[in-house]
Amino acid sequence: MKNGVLIYGCYGYTGKLISELAVKSGLKPVLSGRDEQKVAALARSLNLEHKAFGLDNVDDVVEQIKDFKVVLHCAGPFINTVAIMANACIKAKTHYLDITGEYQVFESIFALNDKAIEAGVLLMSGVGFDVVPSDCLALYLKEKLHNADALDLSLYMKGGRISHGTAITVAENLGNASLVRRNGVLVEVPNGKVTREIEIDGAFKTGVAISWGDISTAFRSTGIPNITVYNILPQKVIDSMKASNYLGFLLRSRFVKNFLINRIKKRPAGPNETERQTATSMVWGEVRNKIGGVHRALLTLPEGYTLTALTAVKIVQSILEKAPPSGSKTPSQVFGADFILQFEGVSRKDLV
Repeated sequence: MKNGVLIYGCYGYTGKLISELAVKSGLKPVLSGRDEQKVAALARSLNLEHKAFGLDNVDDVVEQIKDFKVVLHCAGPFINTVAIMANACIKAKTHYLDITGEYQVFESIFALNDKAIEAGVLLMSGVGFDVVPSDCLALYLKEKLHNADALDLSLYMKGGRISHGTAITVAENLGNASLVRRNGVLVEVPNGKVTREIEIDGAFKTGVAISWGDISTAFRSTGIPNITVYNILPQKVIDSMKASNYLGFLLRSRFVKNFLINRIKKRPAGPNETERQTATSMVWGEVRNKIGGVHRALLTLPEGYTLTALTAVKIVQSILEKAPPSGSKTPSQVFGADFILQFEGVSRKDLV
């Protein structure tokens, strides 16, 4: 009988938050990752079992995970680690979860749908801030306007900072164009070019299109063919995004990426406890149809890494308690539009 959860990448900033919350929530995960010393140290501090292994060969990974009901994969950049872990989960008939926000990873997971169904396992990427709240809001808006053919989402962060893992993922994607979905297809647009004014808290703020995971997930959750995801950023950041269109060849070079990653690793690993308690985040959304119908709503949320730990642990608990559907799914496809509302500090408000 398969049972329990293995958390891979447990000692990263977000993996550690998730591991700690899992224990507080009554779970006894087995901790794992590539670095034996880091895995063992965290396992000792939480009184948990552990095992260390790399992601170098699918069959080797299968042997390590075959006795677990679910793997929660927290080791990014996921674009470099997803293929072996997801395919190993399919071969081992173990459910797969991860905390990515990379649209490329979502697309690769959806491409494994048929294999996952055949194996009888669930593959679900984005079980954290990327993309649980935005995915739930997208489905909620679709339910409010059933014939919607356009969806805009926007992120807004107040306080906090990003983790090493997130920052490294951003660095690895430097020099790439931004993506939106048009007529069901992912389309490149110049960085910083697609913007819109968004009213939040009674003030208009400028959002700029980014390649957020919902350009992949919201399309599957809602069927809406035209999707743009914005991030509300300072104008100087948007100007820098525009400038990057002319420096792509340089930003894509391995030398520049390694230089930036080395600098990232010298900074704090992520927001401290005070920052996580005081920061908040929001997801704004709007759907439109071809005859002028519009509906808008706003989710107010805790700080992003705090929310990631909450949603990831809850989804693990749900899968351990009840067999999930098989195939490649989004969070809202399995748990519904209101799933996000159960967490402390979350509220949803209709704006139209």
